[in-house]
Amino acid sequence: MLRLRIPLLALALAFFGTAVAVLPLACGKRASGGESNKDAGPGGGSGGFAPADAGEEVDAGAPLDGGGAGDAGGGADAGPAQPIVRFAAIGDTGKGNQGQYDVARAVAAKCAQAGCDFVILLGDNIYDTGVSSATDPQFQTKFEQPYADINLPFYAVLGNHDYGGNGMGNEFDKGQYQVDYSQISSKWKMPAPYYRFTREHVEFFAVDTNSQMYGRDAQQKSDIAGWLSASTATWKIALGHHPYLSNGKHGNAGEYDGLPFLPIVNGKGVKDFLEGVVCGKVDLYLCGHDHSRQWPAGTCNGTELAISGAGASTTELPGSNPYHFQANTLGLLYVRVEGNRVQAEFSDVTGKVEYTRIISK
Repeated sequence: MLRLRIPLLALALAFFGTAVAVLPLACGKRASGGESNKDAGPGGGSGGFAPADAGEEVDAGAPLDGGGAGDAGGGADAGPAQPIVRFAAIGDTGKGNQGQYDVARAVAAKCAQAGCDFVILLGDNIYDTGVSSATDPQFQTKFEQPYADINLPFYAVLGNHDYGGNGMGNEFDKGQYQVDYSQISSKWKMPAPYYRFTREHVEFFAVDTNSQMYGRDAQQKSDIAGWLSASTATWKIALGHHPYLSNGKHGNAGEYDGLPFLPIVNGKGVKDFLEGVVCGKVDLYLCGHDHSRQWPAGTCNGTELAISGAGASTTELPGSNPYHFQANTLGLLYVRVEGNRVQAEFSDVTGKVEYTRIISK
């Protein structure tokens, strides 16, 4: 995401890791964090990054492909098998540059080593101003080609660059082109601007934060609130583009880019949506927008927060929020959910695991 204070100001006016800690958390969860170079655990192996069938369910008004039973893990004397879900999450990817290819290779290597069921793209999938149609050649140069060696579904959310305007996000028809691309690509999964899907005992809620920025989210608020209320999943994970807390250049929701007094630009819509609909209702919120990797020490009403926006390039970390981990180097977030335990790892493009956080319930 580029720094856009001047054009966003005009638009707004026109509208008017080595330490280890164990912490008690809300909702009966416990989290610990620290540096680790250990594997994430069993599952995968060489060639292990083909998708595992996982009884997937998708709700967005248009169904995606289905699946079957997933990797259960465990051995003969390990007790009842625990459901396992494994994925990599990267954001701000769509540049077609060397950084994107480097992170793509790191994702492929991690998934081959530890196993992955899918990859999550956390918005700004196509820089600088989205695509002009579902057949735009940028889908090839900024998605298909960089990830050609990763034979997995990619579940994507929309970012401000995906909505055009050179990052202002005000070309509201452009998001639909990425939804439509789901009918063309064998890997791209975006059934609607916001949607949900289930793998094993984990339900994912993909939200459209750009629409929240502009207050175009009334139906989204109603739908997401209803989905969360009805969910019986053991784990609930929300996916979006804009952060709630961030030490990156954009900063915290409600005061993005150091402009808390400017409507739209300040991200108050994102803050209101997260606090009113998501926070305290999900276990983890994953996002991008700032081109860095962060695990803030603060939560949103008990919901843990993680930023994985270093999928193609990096920016500074000038903020002062307390944090468990932060780095402005290229890399990815790898998450393994096994039974009542989540293990999340930040690693760089060399494969070095720089920070591990465990959440249990």
